[in-house]
Amino acid sequence: MAADIVLQVSNVSKKFVRGEIHDSLRDLIPAMAARLSGRSRPSNAKKDFWALQNVSFELTRGEAFGIIGSNGAGKSTILKLITGIMKPTSGHITVTGKLSALIEVGAGFHPDLTGRENIYLNGTILGMKKAEIDRKFDAIVEFSGLADFIDTPVKRYSTGMYARLGFSVAAHVDPDILIVDEVLSVGDVVFQNRCLERMNTILRSGATVIFVSHNLRAIAELCPRSILLEHGKVTAAGPSQLVMDTYLEHAGAESRQITAKEVGITRVKVRRSNADSVAYESGEKIWVDVDVDCKGPCEPFSVVLFLNDEKQYESFHTSTEYLGCQPIAMKPGDRFSCTFELDLNLAGGTFYLGVELFRFNNEELLHVMYPAQTIFVNTLTEVRGVVNPHPKVTAFELVRPAEPTKEAIKR
Repeated sequence: MAADIVLQVSNVSKKFVRGEIHDSLRDLIPAMAARLSGRSRPSNAKKDFWALQNVSFELTRGEAFGIIGSNGAGKSTILKLITGIMKPTSGHITVTGKLSALIEVGAGFHPDLTGRENIYLNGTILGMKKAEIDRKFDAIVEFSGLADFIDTPVKRYSTGMYARLGFSVAAHVDPDILIVDEVLSVGDVVFQNRCLERMNTILRSGATVIFVSHNLRAIAELCPRSILLEHGKVTAAGPSQLVMDTYLEHAGAESRQITAKEVGITRVKVRRSNADSVAYESGEKIWVDVDVDCKGPCEPFSVVLFLNDEKQYESFHTSTEYLGCQPIAMKPGDRFSCTFELDLNLAGGTFYLGVELFRFNNEELLHVMYPAQTIFVNTLTEVRGVVNPHPKVTAFELVRPAEPTKEAIKR
């Protein structure tokens, strides 16, 4: 392995067996009785399940690397193999240097211990010496923002508080490799931004970060290179932008909930004036291209464009008809395309774009593609909510009355 390579995963596969797993005497005794009485299922009912198949990648020192994929794709399994929690069925994993992992929020915490005591417990589990924890204790607490609750038992913490304390400890281990799994799925926006800043600091120190998340915006901001896992296999690898495009295309292809026989949306593309992208700045102008094919006789319809936020609340809704265009009349074999121009006056966050073919005269939905695209909006101005009117402070003045003189006090 080359000197600057800190992690090498070579043709790694992991097999599990579907069937009975007896990890306690209470489970084992009834199972043995059923087997002796002939009531147990035959052994061929058990089937092999490959959670990972021939996964390979290498990471160099100081690199941020993303792993994305839907639930059940094998992301957590590969992390457990890298950390040594499980062994691969085949293949090899070579790790060089000190590894710190935050795979499960609050893992290693004891619910009856206080936050202070759990910092020492969790830090020790992660390989820190007591003197090192003493030296970093104040920084860990400050980072977590839990100073007022540090002497409270963690069983009284919310999930977000667990995450904040757990990440704070793991991020101060000074590892050669830091593994982070979905920590940004909890906690408020301020803490999530603080986590990203901390991971960038760790990267600048020469460490390597492996980041697993459904938060594609965070992957786009942090990781130049990623892989896409689907059903345990690597289906895309390379620059994160291209990998995320593949992921979103596959997700969009599976999201066509209603399909009419006569017309259908064939393509939705979000772009800048001259380039496709998924990450934009608040206030930036974008274009949305929509292509439609006609397969059979079709009454006139309109194209509807809508945008939902991370909580699936509708943030924006318009249509070709709302914007002054006539209903679209198509004949079999016709192709139609239109382009919407938008100014993204949105607060920072993740937004899901949807497109519908809709007939307003009888309120008939012909086809919907949602999410057709996912876009990430960044903003330099901290604003909350959905809309970003790009606020500015144009006056900022404190007027304080003059203190009374000694003569006035005597009077």
